[in-house]
Amino acid sequence: MEKNTVNLPLVSICMPAYNAERYILETIDSILKQTYTHFELIIVNDGSKDNTLSLLRQIEDDRIKIVDSENKGQCAAANLAFAHSTGDYIKFIDADDLISPDFLALQIEKITGNDTQIASAEWGRFYGDDLSTFKLNPEPVWKDMKPIDWLVDSFWNGPNMMQCALWLIPRKILEKSGLWDKRLSLINDFDFFIRVLLAADEIKFTKGAVLYYRSGINNSLSRQKSREAYESAFLSTKLGIENLLNFENSKRIRKISADNMQMWAYEFYPDHMDLYYQALDYVRKLGGSDFKFPSGGYTKLLIKFFGWMLVKQIKIKFKPHKVY
Repeated sequence: MEKNTVNLPLVSICMPAYNAERYILETIDSILKQTYTHFELIIVNDGSKDNTLSLLRQIEDDRIKIVDSENKGQCAAANLAFAHSTGDYIKFIDADDLISPDFLALQIEKITGNDTQIASAEWGRFYGDDLSTFKLNPEPVWKDMKPIDWLVDSFWNGPNMMQCALWLIPRKILEKSGLWDKRLSLINDFDFFIRVLLAADEIKFTKGAVLYYRSGINNSLSRQKSREAYESAFLSTKLGIENLLNFENSKRIRKISADNMQMWAYEFYPDHMDLYYQALDYVRKLGGSDFKFPSGGYTKLLIKFFGWMLVKQIKIKFKPHKVY
């Protein structure tokens, strides 16, 4: 623990939490074990129906602020957490992910004193409760880069994840970029982080700061398949593309934008044909895309003979339904 935190910048960690009883204490523990201790953790209980709030109230640490709210969605909860924050640097984090012990210390060291730079980090996935399944996911963007170049390289081979806990963001950048769009649910990070990154001068890669991203959770936001979720995905993609084009209307930007929208066209088919056609029209206006239907194994083989449309319809028809 730092002997004197008077001259150290305060980090505000903002965590929305909805029905997070299974994993939230583990996530909080990874934060409380940070070697950089000058932080505040603001947790917004977003109308949870499980024991999330009662678990939070049992924690005794004066760096933790608990805000109880009616359910308004992840974006509104993240914005509310930010409204209660006082730090010079902000980190958003989901209630089921983990960060390495030196995460904050390394990122603070990387950008302290510079309110125009954002710190990024290493990341990898693990599945369910089994941290032994964790593997780093090295990317070409694991280096210091200009934000627009980071976005181009990150999206060059198709959509990529911009998980919220990766970033340490100066408050002044968030005041410039704006906060989370409360209309969005699925891939709300696409719109948000494009705005945030483009409001910075540089992204500083922080080697050794590791995000452990939990995958394979059945009720996670990223697994939503409702009409509302798909409308959110389309709107978020559209907003993100518009911001990219406003910053740089170039061949490379149109390419990554078209690829992102093409991926969602594949997702929309065949259950949401109106969104499918809107997405295709957007791709056409951007100059077209050669992004292939995501497939592997026998699916890739079947597509060669029958085409992706028929193969997807068959997979949907024979997909096993859950029994609740």
